Amino acid sequence: MIKVLSGVWALLLGIVLIMLGNGMHFTLIGLRGGIEGFSAWALAVVTSGYFIGFLSGARLTPALIRRVGHVRVFAALGSFMSAGLVAFPLLAEPWAWTVLRVLVGFCMSGVYVTAESWLNDASTNETRGSVLSAYMIAQTLGVIGAQGLLTLGDAGTAALFIGASILVSVSFAPILLSVASVPAVEVARPMSLRALFTGSPLGTVGIFLLGAVYATQSGMGAVFGTQIGLTASQIALFVAMLFAGALLLQYPIGWLSDRMDRRKLIFGAAALGAASCAVGWLTDGGLAPLMAAAFFAGGVTTPLYALFLAYTNDYLSAEDMPAASGGLVFTFGLGAIAGPLLTGWAMQQLGPFAFWLALGATFAAIALYALYRMTQRAVTPVDETESYLGVLPTASPIAVEAAGAWAADQADADREGDQQS
Repeated sequence: MIKVLSGVWALLLGIVLIMLGNGMHFTLIGLRGGIEGFSAWALAVVTSGYFIGFLSGARLTPALIRRVGHVRVFAALGSFMSAGLVAFPLLAEPWAWTVLRVLVGFCMSGVYVTAESWLNDASTNETRGSVLSAYMIAQTLGVIGAQGLLTLGDAGTAALFIGASILVSVSFAPILLSVASVPAVEVARPMSLRALFTGSPLGTVGIFLLGAVYATQSGMGAVFGTQIGLTASQIALFVAMLFAGALLLQYPIGWLSDRMDRRKLIFGAAALGAASCAVGWLTDGGLAPLMAAAFFAGGVTTPLYALFLAYTNDYLSAEDMPAASGGLVFTFGLGAIAGPLLTGWAMQQLGPFAFWLALGATFAAIALYALYRMTQRAVTPVDETESYLGVLPTASPIAVEAAGAWAADQADADREGDQQS
Protein backbone atom coordinates (compact mmCIF):
# COMPACT_ATOMS: atom_id res chain seq x y z
CA MET A 1 0.00 0.00 0.00
CA ILE A 2 2.86 2.39 0.86
CA LYS A 3 4.46 1.74 -2.52
CA VAL A 4 1.16 2.50 -4.26
CA LEU A 5 0.64 5.75 -2.35
CA SER A 6 4.20 6.94 -2.95
CA GLY A 7 3.28 7.73 -6.53
CA VAL A 8 0.09 9.64 -5.79
CA TRP A 9 0.69 11.19 -2.36
CA ALA A 10 0.85 14.74 -3.74
CA LEU A 11 -2.49 14.32 -5.48
CA LEU A 12 -4.04 12.94 -2.30
CA LEU A 13 -2.58 15.79 -0.22
CA GLY A 14 -4.08 18.28 -2.65
CA ILE A 15 -7.46 16.55 -2.39
CA VAL A 16 -7.37 16.69 1.41
CA LEU A 17 -6.67 20.45 1.27
CA ILE A 18 -9.44 21.00 -1.27
CA MET A 19 -11.90 19.07 0.89
CA LEU A 20 -10.84 21.07 3.96
CA GLY A 21 -11.80 24.25 2.12
CA ASN A 22 -14.94 22.88 0.52
CA GLY A 23 -16.07 21.19 3.74
CA MET A 24 -15.64 24.45 5.65
CA HIS A 25 -17.73 26.33 3.11
CA PHE A 26 -20.58 23.80 3.24
CA THR A 27 -21.04 24.22 6.98
CA LEU A 28 -20.31 27.95 6.88
CA ILE A 29 -23.30 28.49 4.60
CA GLY A 30 -25.64 27.23 7.32
CA LEU A 31 -23.84 29.09 10.11
CA ARG A 32 -23.56 32.43 8.35
CA GLY A 33 -27.00 32.07 6.77
CA GLY A 34 -28.49 31.80 10.25
CA ILE A 35 -26.61 34.92 11.37
CA GLU A 36 -27.87 36.79 8.31
CA GLY A 37 -31.45 35.69 9.06
CA PHE A 38 -31.94 33.60 5.90
CA SER A 39 -34.95 31.28 6.00
CA ALA A 40 -34.67 27.49 5.71
CA TRP A 41 -36.22 27.70 2.25
CA ALA A 42 -33.71 30.33 1.07
CA LEU A 43 -30.80 28.19 2.30
CA ALA A 44 -32.35 25.14 0.63
CA VAL A 45 -32.30 26.99 -2.69
CA VAL A 46 -28.67 27.97 -2.04
CA THR A 47 -27.82 24.34 -1.29
CA SER A 48 -29.49 23.07 -4.46
CA GLY A 49 -27.52 25.65 -6.43
CA TYR A 50 -24.32 23.82 -5.57
CA PHE A 51 -25.62 20.55 -6.98
CA ILE A 52 -26.90 22.25 -10.13
CA GLY A 53 -23.38 23.50 -10.70
CA PHE A 54 -21.87 20.16 -9.76
CA LEU A 55 -24.04 18.27 -12.22
CA SER A 56 -23.23 20.76 -14.97
CA GLY A 57 -19.52 20.55 -14.29
CA ALA A 58 -19.50 16.77 -14.53
CA ARG A 59 -21.02 17.04 -18.01
CA LEU A 60 -19.01 19.97 -19.39
CA THR A 61 -15.53 19.65 -17.88
CA PRO A 62 -14.33 16.75 -20.10
CA ALA A 63 -15.01 18.88 -23.18
CA LEU A 64 -13.13 21.82 -21.65
CA ILE A 65 -10.17 19.60 -20.86
CA ARG A 66 -10.06 18.25 -24.41
CA ARG A 67 -10.09 21.82 -25.71
CA VAL A 68 -7.44 23.52 -23.55
CA GLY A 69 -5.84 20.79 -21.43
CA HIS A 70 -5.84 19.57 -17.83
CA VAL A 71 -3.51 22.15 -16.32
CA ARG A 72 -5.33 25.18 -17.68
CA VAL A 73 -8.75 23.86 -16.71
CA PHE A 74 -7.54 22.88 -13.26
CA ALA A 75 -5.90 26.25 -12.61
CA ALA A 76 -8.88 28.21 -13.94
CA LEU A 77 -11.43 26.30 -11.91
CA GLY A 78 -9.30 26.65 -8.79
CA SER A 79 -9.06 30.40 -9.27
CA PHE A 80 -12.81 30.81 -9.76
CA MET A 81 -13.59 28.61 -6.79
CA SER A 82 -11.20 30.47 -4.51
CA ALA A 83 -12.67 33.80 -5.60
CA GLY A 84 -16.20 32.52 -5.08
CA LEU A 85 -15.46 31.47 -1.49
CA VAL A 86 -14.13 34.93 -0.64
CA ALA A 87 -17.19 36.57 -2.20
CA PHE A 88 -19.75 34.92 0.11
CA PRO A 89 -19.37 37.34 3.05
CA LEU A 90 -19.22 40.29 0.64
CA LEU A 91 -22.59 39.48 -0.99
CA ALA A 92 -24.84 38.33 1.85
CA GLU A 93 -28.01 37.92 -0.21
CA PRO A 94 -29.75 34.59 -0.98
CA TRP A 95 -29.78 35.21 -4.74
CA ALA A 96 -26.08 36.07 -4.75
CA TRP A 97 -25.21 33.03 -2.66
CA THR A 98 -27.18 30.81 -5.02
CA VAL A 99 -25.20 32.11 -7.99
CA LEU A 100 -21.94 31.66 -6.09
CA ARG A 101 -22.89 28.14 -5.08
CA VAL A 102 -23.62 27.22 -8.68
CA LEU A 103 -20.14 28.54 -9.54
CA VAL A 104 -18.43 26.70 -6.68
CA GLY A 105 -20.31 23.48 -7.49
CA PHE A 106 -19.30 23.70 -11.15
CA CYS A 107 -15.67 24.31 -10.23
CA MET A 108 -15.60 21.54 -7.62
CA SER A 109 -17.03 19.03 -10.06
CA GLY A 110 -14.43 20.02 -12.65
CA VAL A 111 -11.68 19.66 -10.06
CA TYR A 112 -12.87 16.13 -9.31
CA VAL A 113 -12.96 15.19 -13.00
CA THR A 114 -9.42 16.48 -13.52
CA ALA A 115 -7.91 15.03 -10.35
CA GLU A 116 -9.62 11.67 -10.81
CA SER A 117 -8.40 11.38 -14.39
CA TRP A 118 -4.85 11.94 -13.14
CA LEU A 119 -5.30 9.37 -10.37
CA ASN A 120 -6.78 6.87 -12.80
CA ASP A 121 -3.86 7.41 -15.18
CA ALA A 122 -1.38 6.90 -12.33
CA SER A 123 -2.97 3.55 -11.44
CA THR A 124 -2.62 0.08 -12.91
CA ASN A 125 -5.25 -2.65 -12.87
CA GLU A 126 -3.52 -4.10 -9.81
CA THR A 127 -3.33 -0.83 -7.85
CA ARG A 128 -6.53 0.92 -8.95
CA GLY A 129 -8.63 -0.42 -6.10
CA SER A 130 -6.11 0.71 -3.48
CA VAL A 131 -5.67 4.13 -5.08
CA LEU A 132 -9.41 4.74 -5.28
CA SER A 133 -9.87 3.63 -1.69
CA ALA A 134 -7.12 6.00 -0.54
CA TYR A 135 -8.72 8.78 -2.55
CA MET A 136 -12.11 8.24 -0.91
CA ILE A 137 -10.51 8.17 2.56
CA ALA A 138 -8.63 11.41 1.80
CA GLN A 139 -11.88 13.11 0.79
CA THR A 140 -13.73 11.96 3.90
CA LEU A 141 -10.91 12.96 6.25
CA GLY A 142 -10.78 16.36 4.60
CA VAL A 143 -14.49 16.99 5.20
CA ILE A 144 -14.28 15.81 8.82
CA GLY A 145 -11.14 17.88 9.45
CA ALA A 146 -12.84 20.94 8.01
CA GLN A 147 -15.36 20.88 10.84
CA GLY A 148 -12.53 21.16 13.36
CA LEU A 149 -11.14 24.21 11.55
CA LEU A 150 -14.50 25.95 11.88
CA THR A 151 -14.04 26.12 15.64
CA LEU A 152 -10.97 28.37 15.17
CA GLY A 153 -12.90 31.43 13.98
CA ASP A 154 -16.15 33.34 14.01
CA ALA A 155 -18.71 32.62 11.27
CA GLY A 156 -19.96 36.18 11.67
CA THR A 157 -16.76 37.55 10.11
CA ALA A 158 -15.07 36.90 6.77
CA ALA A 159 -12.11 35.10 8.36
CA LEU A 160 -13.34 31.52 7.93
CA PHE A 161 -14.39 32.12 4.32
CA ILE A 162 -10.95 33.57 3.63
CA GLY A 163 -9.38 30.55 5.33
CA ALA A 164 -11.40 28.18 3.11
CA SER A 165 -10.29 30.16 0.04
CA ILE A 166 -6.63 29.95 1.10
CA LEU A 167 -6.86 26.19 1.59
CA VAL A 168 -8.34 25.73 -1.87
CA SER A 169 -5.70 27.97 -3.44
CA VAL A 170 -2.82 26.17 -1.68
CA SER A 171 -4.23 22.74 -2.57
CA PHE A 172 -3.41 23.15 -6.24
CA ALA A 173 0.33 23.54 -5.67
CA PRO A 174 1.14 19.90 -4.77
CA ILE A 175 -1.14 18.63 -7.52
CA LEU A 176 0.12 20.84 -10.35
CA LEU A 177 3.79 20.52 -9.33
CA SER A 178 3.66 16.72 -9.15
CA VAL A 179 1.67 15.74 -12.23
CA ALA A 180 3.83 15.08 -15.26
CA SER A 181 1.64 13.17 -17.70
CA VAL A 182 -1.51 14.54 -19.30
CA PRO A 183 -4.03 11.69 -19.51
CA ALA A 184 -6.84 11.56 -21.98
CA VAL A 185 -10.29 12.25 -20.59
CA GLU A 186 -12.98 10.11 -22.12
CA VAL A 187 -16.33 9.91 -20.38
CA ALA A 188 -18.96 7.67 -21.87
CA ARG A 189 -22.24 9.26 -22.90
CA PRO A 190 -24.65 8.64 -20.00
CA MET A 191 -27.24 5.93 -20.48
CA SER A 192 -30.78 7.26 -20.81
CA LEU A 193 -32.89 7.16 -17.66
CA ARG A 194 -35.38 4.83 -19.35
CA ALA A 195 -32.67 2.33 -20.29
CA LEU A 196 -31.12 2.62 -16.85
CA PHE A 197 -34.46 2.01 -15.14
CA THR A 198 -35.19 -0.97 -17.40
CA GLY A 199 -31.84 -2.54 -16.51
CA SER A 200 -32.02 -1.81 -12.78
CA PRO A 201 -35.16 -0.21 -11.34
CA LEU A 202 -33.84 -0.41 -7.79
CA GLY A 203 -30.48 1.09 -8.71
CA THR A 204 -32.11 4.00 -10.56
CA VAL A 205 -34.82 4.86 -8.05
CA GLY A 206 -32.57 4.18 -5.08
CA ILE A 207 -29.73 6.39 -6.23
CA PHE A 208 -32.15 9.24 -7.02
CA LEU A 209 -33.56 9.08 -3.49
CA LEU A 210 -30.08 8.74 -2.04
CA GLY A 211 -29.05 11.92 -3.86
CA ALA A 212 -31.79 13.71 -1.94
CA VAL A 213 -30.51 12.21 1.32
CA TYR A 214 -26.88 13.14 0.74
CA ALA A 215 -27.56 16.72 -0.34
CA THR A 216 -29.91 17.24 2.59
CA GLN A 217 -27.35 15.94 5.07
CA SER A 218 -24.39 17.87 3.69
CA GLY A 219 -26.23 21.07 2.83
CA MET A 220 -29.03 21.38 5.40
CA GLY A 221 -27.38 19.77 8.45
CA ALA A 222 -25.78 23.04 9.53
CA VAL A 223 -29.04 24.89 8.85
CA PHE A 224 -30.86 22.47 11.17
CA GLY A 225 -28.22 22.92 13.86
CA THR A 226 -28.43 26.69 13.61
CA GLN A 227 -32.21 26.73 13.85
CA ILE A 228 -32.37 24.56 16.99
CA GLY A 229 -29.78 26.74 18.73
CA LEU A 230 -26.64 24.58 18.69
CA THR A 231 -23.36 26.41 19.15
CA ALA A 232 -20.91 26.67 16.26
CA SER A 233 -18.74 23.94 17.80
CA GLN A 234 -21.73 21.65 18.27
CA ILE A 235 -22.84 22.22 14.67
CA ALA A 236 -19.32 21.43 13.44
CA LEU A 237 -19.36 18.20 15.47
CA PHE A 238 -22.84 17.33 14.18
CA VAL A 239 -21.74 17.71 10.54
CA ALA A 240 -18.53 15.78 11.25
CA MET A 241 -20.59 12.91 12.66
CA LEU A 242 -22.63 12.76 9.45
CA PHE A 243 -19.44 11.89 7.58
CA ALA A 244 -17.51 10.02 10.28
CA GLY A 245 -19.99 7.16 10.31
CA ALA A 246 -19.04 6.24 6.75
CA LEU A 247 -15.45 5.51 7.82
CA LEU A 248 -16.68 2.92 10.32
CA LEU A 249 -19.57 1.39 8.37
CA GLN A 250 -18.04 1.30 4.88
CA TYR A 251 -15.95 -1.83 5.44
CA PRO A 252 -18.52 -4.07 7.18
CA ILE A 253 -21.22 -3.15 4.67
CA GLY A 254 -18.80 -3.72 1.81
CA TRP A 255 -17.80 -7.09 3.26
CA LEU A 256 -21.44 -8.14 3.54
CA SER A 257 -22.18 -6.84 0.05
CA ASP A 258 -19.99 -9.51 -1.55
CA ARG A 259 -21.59 -12.30 0.49
CA MET A 260 -25.37 -11.80 0.41
CA ASP A 261 -28.31 -10.54 -1.63
CA ARG A 262 -27.52 -6.84 -2.04
CA ARG A 263 -31.21 -5.94 -1.99
CA LYS A 264 -31.47 -7.24 1.59
CA LEU A 265 -28.41 -5.21 2.54
CA ILE A 266 -29.84 -2.10 0.87
CA PHE A 267 -33.05 -2.65 2.81
CA GLY A 268 -31.19 -3.11 6.08
CA ALA A 269 -28.95 -0.06 5.62
CA ALA A 270 -31.87 2.15 4.60
CA ALA A 271 -33.95 0.88 7.53
CA LEU A 272 -31.07 1.73 9.89
CA GLY A 273 -30.94 5.20 8.35
CA ALA A 274 -34.70 5.66 8.85
CA ALA A 275 -34.50 4.44 12.45
CA SER A 276 -31.63 6.83 13.15
CA CYS A 277 -33.66 9.72 11.77
CA ALA A 278 -36.58 8.71 14.00
CA VAL A 279 -34.23 8.95 16.99
CA GLY A 280 -33.12 12.42 15.89
CA TRP A 281 -36.71 13.51 15.39
CA LEU A 282 -38.09 12.18 18.68
CA THR A 283 -35.30 13.20 21.06
CA ASP A 284 -36.15 16.91 20.86
CA GLY A 285 -32.61 18.22 20.61
CA GLY A 286 -30.72 16.10 23.16
CA LEU A 287 -27.06 16.41 22.15
CA ALA A 288 -25.97 12.77 22.55
CA PRO A 289 -28.97 11.30 20.65
CA LEU A 290 -28.51 13.92 17.91
CA MET A 291 -24.87 12.94 17.43
CA ALA A 292 -25.72 9.23 17.42
CA ALA A 293 -28.49 9.82 14.88
CA ALA A 294 -26.11 11.81 12.67
CA PHE A 295 -23.42 9.13 12.93
CA PHE A 296 -25.63 6.28 11.76
CA ALA A 297 -27.81 8.21 9.29
CA GLY A 298 -24.73 9.68 7.64
CA GLY A 299 -22.81 6.45 8.06
CA VAL A 300 -25.12 4.37 5.84
CA THR A 301 -25.41 7.01 3.10
CA THR A 302 -21.99 6.56 1.49
CA PRO A 303 -22.07 2.73 1.64
CA LEU A 304 -25.56 2.81 0.09
CA TYR A 305 -24.19 4.81 -2.86
CA ALA A 306 -21.55 2.17 -3.53
CA LEU A 307 -24.15 -0.57 -3.03
CA PHE A 308 -26.42 0.91 -5.68
CA LEU A 309 -23.52 1.16 -8.13
CA ALA A 310 -22.48 -2.44 -7.49
CA TYR A 311 -26.06 -3.73 -7.65
CA THR A 312 -26.71 -1.97 -10.97
CA ASN A 313 -23.49 -3.34 -12.46
CA ASP A 314 -24.59 -6.86 -11.51
CA TYR A 315 -27.24 -6.70 -14.26
CA LEU A 316 -25.13 -5.03 -16.98
CA SER A 317 -22.58 -6.19 -19.48
CA ALA A 318 -19.06 -4.81 -19.21
CA GLU A 319 -19.70 -2.71 -22.33
CA ASP A 320 -22.71 -0.97 -20.74
CA MET A 321 -21.09 -0.18 -17.38
CA PRO A 322 -19.40 3.13 -18.37
CA ALA A 323 -22.62 4.55 -19.83
CA ALA A 324 -24.60 3.33 -16.81
CA SER A 325 -22.10 4.99 -14.47
CA GLY A 326 -22.71 8.33 -16.15
CA GLY A 327 -26.47 7.78 -15.98
CA LEU A 328 -26.31 6.96 -12.28
CA VAL A 329 -24.20 10.04 -11.51
CA PHE A 330 -26.73 12.16 -13.41
CA THR A 331 -29.68 10.55 -11.60
CA PHE A 332 -27.99 11.08 -8.25
CA GLY A 333 -27.47 14.73 -9.15
CA LEU A 334 -31.15 15.21 -9.93
CA GLY A 335 -32.03 13.83 -6.51
CA ALA A 336 -29.41 16.07 -4.90
CA ILE A 337 -31.05 19.13 -6.44
CA ALA A 338 -34.55 18.12 -5.35
CA GLY A 339 -33.75 16.89 -1.82
CA PRO A 340 -32.76 20.18 -0.15
CA LEU A 341 -35.71 21.99 -1.76
CA LEU A 342 -38.18 19.49 -0.31
CA THR A 343 -36.46 19.53 3.08
CA GLY A 344 -36.23 23.32 3.16
CA TRP A 345 -39.93 23.62 2.40
CA ALA A 346 -40.75 21.09 5.14
CA MET A 347 -38.56 22.92 7.67
CA GLN A 348 -40.21 26.21 6.72
CA GLN A 349 -43.68 24.75 7.26
CA LEU A 350 -43.16 22.34 10.18
CA GLY A 351 -40.08 23.62 11.97
CA PRO A 352 -36.41 22.60 12.02
CA PHE A 353 -37.01 18.99 13.13
CA ALA A 354 -38.66 18.37 9.77
CA PHE A 355 -35.02 17.90 8.71
CA TRP A 356 -35.17 14.44 10.29
CA LEU A 357 -38.69 13.82 9.03
CA ALA A 358 -37.66 14.42 5.40
CA LEU A 359 -34.52 12.32 5.73
CA GLY A 360 -36.34 9.48 7.49
CA ALA A 361 -39.14 9.40 4.94
CA THR A 362 -36.60 9.19 2.10
CA PHE A 363 -34.67 6.39 3.79
CA ALA A 364 -37.97 4.57 4.39
CA ALA A 365 -38.90 4.94 0.71
CA ILE A 366 -35.57 3.34 -0.27
CA ALA A 367 -36.13 0.46 2.16
CA LEU A 368 -39.69 -0.18 1.02
CA TYR A 369 -38.78 -0.08 -2.66
CA ALA A 370 -35.93 -2.53 -2.06
CA LEU A 371 -38.40 -4.80 -0.28
CA TYR A 372 -40.77 -4.55 -3.25
CA ARG A 373 -38.03 -5.30 -5.79
CA MET A 374 -37.22 -8.53 -3.92
CA THR A 375 -40.62 -9.80 -5.03
CA GLN A 376 -40.07 -8.83 -8.68
CA ARG A 377 -36.72 -10.31 -9.62
CA ALA A 378 -34.88 -13.46 -8.65
CA VAL A 379 -31.72 -13.03 -6.63
CA THR A 380 -28.42 -13.07 -8.52
CA PRO A 381 -26.07 -15.75 -7.15
CA VAL A 382 -23.29 -14.19 -5.09
CA ASP A 383 -20.57 -15.76 -7.22
CA GLU A 384 -21.96 -13.98 -10.30
CA THR A 385 -22.01 -10.46 -8.82
CA GLU A 386 -19.41 -7.73 -9.23
CA SER A 387 -17.05 -6.82 -6.41
CA TYR A 388 -17.87 -3.92 -4.09
CA LEU A 389 -15.64 -0.85 -3.95
CA GLY A 390 -16.46 2.13 -1.77
CA VAL A 391 -17.16 5.20 -3.91
CA LEU A 392 -18.16 8.53 -2.41
CA PRO A 393 -21.30 10.31 -3.64
CA THR A 394 -19.09 13.26 -4.62
CA ALA A 395 -17.18 11.18 -7.18
CA SER A 396 -17.29 12.24 -10.81
CA PRO A 397 -18.09 9.82 -13.66
CA ILE A 398 -14.31 9.29 -14.05
CA ALA A 399 -13.97 7.63 -10.64
CA VAL A 400 -17.30 5.82 -10.91
CA GLU A 401 -16.32 4.30 -14.26
CA ALA A 402 -12.88 3.36 -12.93
CA ALA A 403 -14.42 1.75 -9.85
CA GLY A 404 -16.86 -0.20 -12.02
CA ALA A 405 -14.06 -1.47 -14.26
CA TRP A 406 -12.00 -2.49 -11.23
CA ALA A 407 -14.96 -4.27 -9.64
CA ALA A 408 -15.63 -6.23 -12.83
CA ASP A 409 -11.96 -7.23 -13.20
CA GLN A 410 -11.74 -8.18 -9.53
CA ALA A 411 -14.88 -10.31 -9.73
CA ASP A 412 -13.55 -12.09 -12.84
CA ALA A 413 -10.24 -12.75 -11.10
CA ASP A 414 -12.00 -14.13 -8.05
CA ARG A 415 -14.16 -16.44 -10.17
CA GLU A 416 -11.12 -17.73 -12.05
CA GLY A 417 -9.36 -18.35 -8.77
CA ASP A 418 -12.35 -20.32 -7.45
CA GLN A 419 -12.49 -22.41 -10.61
CA GLN A 420 -8.76 -23.26 -10.45
CA SER A 421 -9.02 -24.21 -6.81
